[in-house]
Amino acid sequence: MAHFAELKTKPDPTGFTTDTHQVVERVVVVGNDCVPSDMHVDGETWCINFFKGGIWKQTSYNNNFRKQYAGIGMIYDPVKDKFLSQQPFASWALDSNDDWQAPITYPTVIDDGADPVVWSYIISWNETKYNADNTQGWEAIKSNDTSETPTKYNWNGTAWVSE
Repeated sequence: MAHFAELKTKPDPTGFTTDTHQVVERVVVVGNDCVPSDMHVDGETWCINFFKGGIWKQTSYNNNFRKQYAGIGMIYDPVKDKFLSQQPFASWALDSNDDWQAPITYPTVIDDGADPVVWSYIISWNETKYNADNTQGWEAIKSNDTSETPTKYNWNGTAWVSE
């Protein structure tokens, strides 16, 4: 079976820019008898005719082409001919593999180091902290902290420091 994504041109769904993007509205399955080969224009034409218009691009369920399988809300980049996830935060940028990366490297310490692991850090990105101080951004709480107000930790590049 072949899979096709219907695209709609919309303003940046994240609101980070005033750019317009081709955003995935839905993904449909089409019989292989309607598609002569992967990424063949006849498959897109079949979708246009069957669904009465629209912009259609084939997507690979096995990620064999166009980077990754399209999902609703993803962005199709016609220059790169790839489906990309939406930008998660305004400060994040695409790397050479077209994956979104934070401006600060993800923390290397993610748990207590015990074997077996007793607790892990629940790590998240805080855009507000990054905007206030571009050396900050990653924050965490410990998975075993059940207090009403868990202790927050900030990543300093080598270790977690409590607030």
